[in-house]
Amino acid sequence: MTYAVREVIQFIQENDVKFIRLAFCDLFGTQKNISIMPNELERAFKEGISFDASAIKGFADVSKSDLLLFPDPNTLSVLPWRPQQGRVVRFFCDIRTPEKEKFIYDTRDILKNMIKKCMLKGYTPFIGTECEFYLFKTDEEGQPTMITHDKGGYFDIAPIDKGENIRREICLCLEEMGISPESSHHEQGPGQNEIDFKYSDALTAADNFITFKSVVKVIAARNGLFASFMPKPMADESGNGLHINLSLSKNGANIFENNNKYEQENVQSFIAGILSKVKEITAFLNPLDNSYERFGKFEAPKYISWSHQNRSQLIRIPAATGEKTRAELRSPDSAINPYIAFSLIIGAGLYGIENSIKLPEAVNENLYTVSDEILKNIDKLPENLEEALSIAKNSEFIKNIIGQEVLERYIELKESEIRENLNADDKEKIKRKYFEYI
Repeated sequence: MTYAVREVIQFIQENDVKFIRLAFCDLFGTQKNISIMPNELERAFKEGISFDASAIKGFADVSKSDLLLFPDPNTLSVLPWRPQQGRVVRFFCDIRTPEKEKFIYDTRDILKNMIKKCMLKGYTPFIGTECEFYLFKTDEEGQPTMITHDKGGYFDIAPIDKGENIRREICLCLEEMGISPESSHHEQGPGQNEIDFKYSDALTAADNFITFKSVVKVIAARNGLFASFMPKPMADESGNGLHINLSLSKNGANIFENNNKYEQENVQSFIAGILSKVKEITAFLNPLDNSYERFGKFEAPKYISWSHQNRSQLIRIPAATGEKTRAELRSPDSAINPYIAFSLIIGAGLYGIENSIKLPEAVNENLYTVSDEILKNIDKLPENLEEALSIAKNSEFIKNIIGQEVLERYIELKESEIRENLNADDKEKIKRKYFEYI
């Protein structure tokens, strides 16, 4: 038994913990969990806890349905919204086969492998997220409506901003769980909110993003509201983006703030690599039909370009100094599986460094107002999920990072979703397009 495991078991025994949630994600990043009693935890660490994988989207069929969850002791977190007497804690888990081998659809393991690859090159990737979501009122039966919680706008304050106390409750809850929000505010849309996070290592950032979504949902429900992370829940209002801030550390220092010519060239190649691969990975950064309703509107990018500070670009370099110097990727949304998405983004940047890709000229114009003559020379993001999947399907780059079987399974299930949408009646199509809450 490792020191970390012994410490965790001692914590469980001394802190009145009565239920233990073992959490993991399906192929699309939806959190799942099973609860065990405290006296089962030591067995979970040693032998794993069995579950039926055939019921998890993208995992396995009934002929190979048994898989095992092994809790990661470093992810122990008390759930503050549960009772203080008879506490509930949660672990993220590694997924293994009955033979204790790695499970190829364990996307958390895919990210671990990408981080190791990056570190072998001498770099540690760091990620900070900026997450947007809407708050909607619910009806008498607790079902979500399309009536927003308030009519506020960007940076509004109370009483126009009615989400202030809910954001406060979310941030304090996250702090109790050891997660560090940096800021929160009302966003552009009515009832729209944003919470931004301090950068952390990529695996922690992915775990924290999954935790964040669950905390927002719980706190919203506790206040009689529904939190939606849909990329474009309302056609005529601002969409929900997930801006991903990226930096690389070498020997404990952020190379994005390093004046060394060699490292600055690597920073530029890292950004160039993401630009060069973004069309291939868009199906994973924007995985819903609804995702593409957001592009090109309300500062959401549409073209593959970069700039300093210009918010109409796909990648911008914000005005920042010191450890906050970074690149911001603005196209993703919160429908992602963060483990796959972060793996592909880091992999694309690493591809740029390995191949010394040159960063194209910055596009300083506002791409929402420039002429068609300028735009015709700038490549665009895919216009819909079908196009994005078609590009991803033939990507050797993606296969090398997540594996051919994972790519094929993802494509297969997403194409099935598209067919279901096409075959739905008009009312159902509208529901799927805007009301399919995530």
